[in-house]
Order: sequence, then C-alpha cells, then structure tokens
Amino acid sequence: MSELARRTHFPVAFGGLEHDGAVHVSTIVGARTRSIEGLVVHASRGLGGRALVERRPRMTLDYRTSRSITHDYDRAILGEGIATLFAVPVLVGGAARGILYCGSWAQAQVGEVEARPAFDVAGELGTELRVRAEVERRMAAAPAPEGGLSAGAREEIRESYAQLRSLAATIGDDAVRRRLEDIETRLAALTGDAPTAGVDTDVHLSRREIDVLACAAVGSTNGEIAASLGLRETTVKSYLASAMSKLDASTRHAAVTRARRAGLLP
Repeated sequence: MSELARRTHFPVAFGGLEHDGAVHVSTIVGARTRSIEGLVVHASRGLGGRALVERRPRMTLDYRTSRSITHDYDRAILGEGIATLFAVPVLVGGAARGILYCGSWAQAQVGEVEARPAFDVAGELGTELRVRAEVERRMAAAPAPEGGLSAGAREEIRESYAQLRSLAATIGDDAVRRRLEDIETRLAALTGDAPTAGVDTDVHLSRREIDVLACAAVGSTNGEIAASLGLRETTVKSYLASAMSKLDASTRHAAVTRARRAGLLP
C-alpha cells in the first residue's frame, strides 16, 4: 500500500485479498480516521465489489453522489472524507484475488498517467501471489518421505526454483524482487543440503550467474535459458563461462554440481 500511494500520489491507499467472495481490507496508508479499518467488501457491492466481479478497474469522481454503485460502505468511505475513489482488481490467472484502492479527499481527475502506476502495482502483486501459489502447489504435490526428500521431490524443488528465478528476473520493482528472493531462499532450503565438507564455499556468483545455472540445472538449453531470462544466447554463454571459471568447472554439469556442493543451488 505504501508503494501504491507513493507511485500514484493519492493521499489514501488501502486494500486486501479476497476470501469467500469478499475482500477484507487489511492494510491502510494515509488515512486521517479509522473508519476504513476492518472493512469487508462483498462481491458486487460498492465500487470495489464491482471491480471484483467485473475484473476491471472502477472509478468514481464523486463517491457521495455516484449512482453507478451501491452505497453499502458509505460509513467507511465517507467517514474518511473520500471524494474520488479508484479500485483496481489484483488478477491471478484471470481471477480477481484482491482489490487495491486509491482515494482522494478532494475530487481529482484520473487519467492514463495517474492510473498506470496502480495497474503496475496490482500486476506485480498478482505475479507474487501466482508464484506463491505455484510454490505451495509443488510442495504439496511432492511430500517428503521420512528420512528426507525423495528424488522426485528434490527435482520438483529444483525446477520450481529455476522457474521462480526466471520470473523474478522479469520484475523491475526492487521491493517485489526482494520478496521473491525470500521465497527462493526458503524454497532452496527445503532440500536440506548443507555445503559439502572440503568444498570451497567462498565462491561468489552474481545473481545472473545463479539464474543461468539454476536453469541449466534442470536441463534447459542455452536458447531456452535466453528466452526464459530475456537475454541473448551469447550473453547466456558468457554468464555460464564466468560461473564455470569461478567454480573451477570444465562443463556446465560440473558447475551445477559444484554450486550445489557449495550451497549456492538446491
């Protein structure tokens, strides 16, 4: 919400995720009162409820007099003194998973320039939710047997890790990328592999070198890695060569093995 307010320059930003057909407002930034706290917006009700079911942004320049929405939540919205309200759905796989609101105490025009940052924030949040759901799905699909991970579960984790790094490489927002990196770290830790004794763990690979190695580890070709990370194939070869040199490996497979032994890859 702080990022939403910063990028859009709206004084008030709030929102939440959808549960059982309703959006539960969980975060509020910039409000002057407590009237929005605990707000639960049901599907089709109010501005956000319309945005939720229609899966597209909705806006009213004068909330108090708007005839295009129900006024179930006047106590909360008007209690905060909001005049202009903008609601943007957070979409994951075509389904609305939440609503982000931008509000202004005075009437304000909202054009493409003002709306675009809100769309970007909603898109980035949708990407993060999609990644988290995929990680949880893969973890549930490959439970670890007693005594450690099965070979199949380990490969699932490595493939998920490679896909997650490929996705994170396309995210421009530093805050979102850091959250994705936290997921990567926790996912990699699921293998339970500690650095192998006697292996040099003082090897420092760049983020891109690890991205490329993670993809190579699941059998991707240079062309596939390039397409996944949005790089040129020659650039992929350069990152691979650099990683191999740092790991003192003569082949990509040896580099992957050494990176795993050093605790750099799951």
